[in-house]
Amino acid sequence: MSQVSSAVNRSPLGIFERYLSVWVAAAMLAGALLGNVLPAPFVALARLEYAHVNLPVAVLIWAMIFPMMVSVDFAAVRRVGERPRGLLITLTVNWLIKPFTMAALAWLFFGPLWGDWVGPELAQSYIAGMILLGAAPCTAMVFVWSNLTRGDPNYTLAQVAVNDLIMVFAFAPIVALLLGVTQVTVPWTTLLLSVLLYVVIPLLAGNLMRRRLLRRGGAAAVQAFTARIKPLTVAALVLTVGLLFAFQGPTLSQRPLDIGLIAVPLLLQTALIFGIGFLWARAWRVPLAVAAPAALIGTSNFFELAVAVAISLFGLHSGAALATVVGVLVEVPVMLALVALVNRTRAWYERGLPQAVAPTG
Repeated sequence: MSQVSSAVNRSPLGIFERYLSVWVAAAMLAGALLGNVLPAPFVALARLEYAHVNLPVAVLIWAMIFPMMVSVDFAAVRRVGERPRGLLITLTVNWLIKPFTMAALAWLFFGPLWGDWVGPELAQSYIAGMILLGAAPCTAMVFVWSNLTRGDPNYTLAQVAVNDLIMVFAFAPIVALLLGVTQVTVPWTTLLLSVLLYVVIPLLAGNLMRRRLLRRGGAAAVQAFTARIKPLTVAALVLTVGLLFAFQGPTLSQRPLDIGLIAVPLLLQTALIFGIGFLWARAWRVPLAVAAPAALIGTSNFFELAVAVAISLFGLHSGAALATVVGVLVEVPVMLALVALVNRTRAWYERGLPQAVAPTG
């Protein structure tokens, strides 16, 4: 991950961005250490939330998203339907594959493999938490992963918008089916607030900035501005990692074995879902700028929604809530590794993508 992209390497932060993996690892260690040594300030920050959406983290995610939102061209978004393959891959993987592979892996690991070890009651609770993660594709961080892989901002916005719309109708029935419960109450406040904070507000702010830049200097001004502020994405990302690990510092030290056990099927699920989406896109000759976000949107999770439902169904201190929190901790470093994989295999991917068929994504 030492070279996230050539664009990143040309940015003003230079060495900082080139060694992003080092800073992320340092942020993880520092966050976990500070969360144990000085827990009080992080407990206070963790309480600054509304509807299970942490406001300090929301600000950092907004900072990560904003540079990409400036690049969104609404006219181009309207033409996304002319290239349906990327959307079809995203929707199929997210809603017809991902929830069921996550459930299968959870049942395998906390059933025959580790069920007797952790006990049947706790095993079922961990399974429930992982199912909740698997049924909630990401909304916010997709823009970050897309930005770091030079994804098409217009197509990424369309992918997120369509997934959010489907989530409104499909999340509760899928969770109810896989958990075997009669009714799942969707935390609408969490869902709507997340969409507002992570999509609507940064999109409107980015569009206003884009219009201002276009009036001043056209497309060149937009490109220059986004290049200047792109380091903001990386800096906010590192701070977010540190903050998330600081929030969970005591949990990491008190239940390290359980966290490790939960992380294994989550890691396998991540690799599986990414592989399906990415290789499918290459087989269909989808352009990488569309294929990377298409694969990554299903690989990452809408953890605010999963945590909120886990707490409402099973309680704050349940195994299900812990499993969703482990999903948060695992996601960022693993997704950064996948971002690096996309960028490092760019030449291989594009060798199978003749120029003549590139628009079919």
